[in-house]
Amino acid sequence: MDQLFAPWRIEWVERDDRNESIDGCPFCVLPEREDARESRVVAANDRAFVLLNNYPYNPGHVMVIPNTHTGDYRDLDERTLVAHARLKQRTFDALDDALSPAGFNAGLNLGSAAGGSIGEHLHTHVVPRWAGDTNFMPVLSDTKVIVEAVDATFERLHEAFAAQPGASGGPTETVRFD
Repeated sequence: MDQLFAPWRIEWVERDDRNESIDGCPFCVLPEREDARESRVVAANDRAFVLLNNYPYNPGHVMVIPNTHTGDYRDLDERTLVAHARLKQRTFDALDDALSPAGFNAGLNLGSAAGGSIGEHLHTHVVPRWAGDTNFMPVLSDTKVIVEAVDATFERLHEAFAAQPGASGGPTETVRFD
């Protein structure tokens, strides 16, 4: 049996809403929650938001998600496309400032055949990468080691977004760009 020590996961196990189902699309519901840290929504503009991935491939793995509920990229209007792209730029800046990665993987999984877990609401994955961030664990034991707790990553990214020009919002609020 493979075991991986992850003491920060106890907060997820013991959370108050663990038996509540999310009505509808989680990407439509999460930005509406009051506490940004609880929902993992780090930053937003009027047409898109940045969500920290609960099951990251690497620390800082986020998704940039348009507010428009669609699985088809061609459904996005021009203003939403620009707002989504601009928020991706801000995300690269925040990740650079907070985590100093050597590069990024960024992309969309459109449709279930492409590996999209929530195909009804498109989202762009942004995964920070470092030279040597893959080691023997995935190769020999099919286990990925994440070296930072999601809450700690949230704090670092929140601070980096908040430091950008035009940012507003308090420590428990989503950083907003208008």
